[in-house]
Amino acid sequence: MGAYKKLWFILIAVLIVTFTILGYYGSEIYRFAPPVPERVSSADSQVSFSREDILQGQSYWQSVGGMQLGSVWGHGAYQAPDWTADWLHRELVAWLDMAAKDAFQKPYSELDAVHQAGLRELLKQEYRSNRLDAQGVLQLTPRRAAAVQQAAAYYDALFSDAAALKQTRIAFAMKDNTLPAAESRQKLANFFFWTAWAVATERPDGKVTYTNNWPHEPLIGNQPSSENILWSMGSVILLLAGVGFLILGASMLRKEEADLPVTGMLDPITTLVLTPSQRALGKYLFIVAALLVFQVMIGGFTAHYTVEGQEFYGVDVSQWFPYALTRTWHIQSALFWIATGFLAAGLFLAPIINGGRDPAYQKLGVNLLFVALLIVVVGSFLGQYTAIANLLPIRFNFWFGHQGYEYIDLGRFWQAALFIGLLLWLGLMLRCMIPALKVPAGDKNLLALLTASVIAIGLFYGSGLFYGEHSNLSVMEYWRWWVVHLWVEGIFEVFATVALAYVFLSLGLVSRTTATVTSLASASLFMIGGVPGTFHHLYFSGTTTPIMAVGASFSALEVVPLLVLSYEAWHHWHIHTRAAWLNNLRWPLCCFAAVAFWNMLGAGVFGFLINPPISLYYIQGLNTTAVHAHAALFGVYGFLALGFTLLVLRYLYPQVAFNERLMKTGFWALNIGLLLMIFTSLLPIGFLQFQASVSEGLWYARSEAFMQQPHMQTLRWVRTFGDVVFIIGAVSIASQILLTLFRRPALQRKT
Repeated sequence: MGAYKKLWFILIAVLIVTFTILGYYGSEIYRFAPPVPERVSSADSQVSFSREDILQGQSYWQSVGGMQLGSVWGHGAYQAPDWTADWLHRELVAWLDMAAKDAFQKPYSELDAVHQAGLRELLKQEYRSNRLDAQGVLQLTPRRAAAVQQAAAYYDALFSDAAALKQTRIAFAMKDNTLPAAESRQKLANFFFWTAWAVATERPDGKVTYTNNWPHEPLIGNQPSSENILWSMGSVILLLAGVGFLILGASMLRKEEADLPVTGMLDPITTLVLTPSQRALGKYLFIVAALLVFQVMIGGFTAHYTVEGQEFYGVDVSQWFPYALTRTWHIQSALFWIATGFLAAGLFLAPIINGGRDPAYQKLGVNLLFVALLIVVVGSFLGQYTAIANLLPIRFNFWFGHQGYEYIDLGRFWQAALFIGLLLWLGLMLRCMIPALKVPAGDKNLLALLTASVIAIGLFYGSGLFYGEHSNLSVMEYWRWWVVHLWVEGIFEVFATVALAYVFLSLGLVSRTTATVTSLASASLFMIGGVPGTFHHLYFSGTTTPIMAVGASFSALEVVPLLVLSYEAWHHWHIHTRAAWLNNLRWPLCCFAAVAFWNMLGAGVFGFLINPPISLYYIQGLNTTAVHAHAALFGVYGFLALGFTLLVLRYLYPQVAFNERLMKTGFWALNIGLLLMIFTSLLPIGFLQFQASVSEGLWYARSEAFMQQPHMQTLRWVRTFGDVVFIIGAVSIASQILLTLFRRPALQRKT
């Protein structure tokens, strides 16, 4: 450890404390997750179904796309309703109408305010009371059973091809006969009922529901709890305090920072001869380009479904490529090409770390990994198609079709295969890193941190295997966010920071001391907020108040380092001016500058927009979430993967000049298109939905009546401009990658 002992001890202490918190409260999720009743029945036998029926409904929900078709507990797609909030409201309205007719012989809407208030109080008492007995039997009153039947009948028609709801399916971007069999639709309704029961029913030992009173539903008094407001205020205070301490710490460290190293006349990396495994990486870059183009094209196609529902400029394509499928492919292809860019960067660095040499059979391993990645991509896409097309038997869906969980949509078999591929990548990396660590001379601190981040990338994806097909949604959400938040936003963030530091060190742009100190300090900052900050995704996923407290507090700290990254953006933007040969790396460096900018805006500003519990209470499941997702996923990890890809491409083909017009168009169109997409469409829609969610409830903010208003349709059409600009940028960058890969040697020229 040497001179960096304090920084290492701080990092190790941070990891021990934060993972202890994550593990301890994770065990609490297992203990206090909303129970699934052994049986649901009513005294008059109108309703009777078992735990197995609910779990089978969960499987059918997964098979039609799950979170890619509407959302449950606020997590998922935004065009169709949140099925939990929608079911609950329909059931409540049905109960009130029946009660009004029984008591006053009038519909609820025709009663005066006093009588309406009295019925709402009775409704609140019935729905918020926990009627689950010690044997796990949930007994419904006859009136509630009848309300459940009314809601189930609506869903049965909606997920079939019933002509009466054709226009509603178009509004929700659902294909006709989403779930053809009547028995399947009944079990799906059982699952939706359970999700609504959990959000309306108070815990046995508290005054809040299993989901901390989410969603906002005035009819039964679902409103923010006092703890929600308390920890929201606390998160803002912690954010301000964190920014202050970070600025103080940065100013103190800057006084001790050594002078910038003198940059040589030649690129240091060009003195190394490419190894066979490095030369084999060109096909990885091809996959990055191909999947990038596919992702943006299918994304534009998917976005168009939000205005035409089942058609693409008048052509009905929903029966072959419905919204749930194209949205799945859009997200999965993004994850695949971004991950491929990261893996390629690691495999390119590995021989450099090993002194410019390949271990035995390294090229073979690189080629095998490439084949494995292709199999996972093609296999998972085909599985998702057959599942949503109702071609795959339900018993095979979870393993080979569609898991139904956003960002982890691929079937469990393909998920396990991807994990094995990551372990293969880890093995290829360690074969180069371990020998370098064993060399007796030299400072190994930066390399040790890079090695640790590589091990974490290889292993932490496996956390997504810790839940099953019928795991409680709360338990599933816990492990899903280990992958989506902790693995992606935490581990990859550290890997990217250290890998960039190692690249800049290799190029002679930073001193070893600066690179090591910055990497160790950044790793501690990312982890201290990022690890327990995972819980900010779980405020309303069937967790208890302490989860909210931990998530709100630490996720506020997670934002702190991101808010000061504008300096990094400026630094990366101008670094290419320090030497003439650095101009050859201008575009990779520009991508790294964009990463810092979008980290500050997309992950920092837009992330904190949805971080405080009081904020997320009203906007979970609205387009404000999509703002953060687009700005953080593509703006940060997309540009980072493109930067790594262009950097590797630059060294694989040093004699091929990048087309300046093509690169300028690509880089600026991607950034401008993303800004247009957010500020002209997603953010305005999200704010209008937020207002509706506060005034009426989440059910209304996601309803057909609200989302199909003319001005909302116009805002979705306006997104086309940003999409087109963005697509132009992606195609331009991909074209440059392909032109470089397929340029004949005779046409190569020095840059």
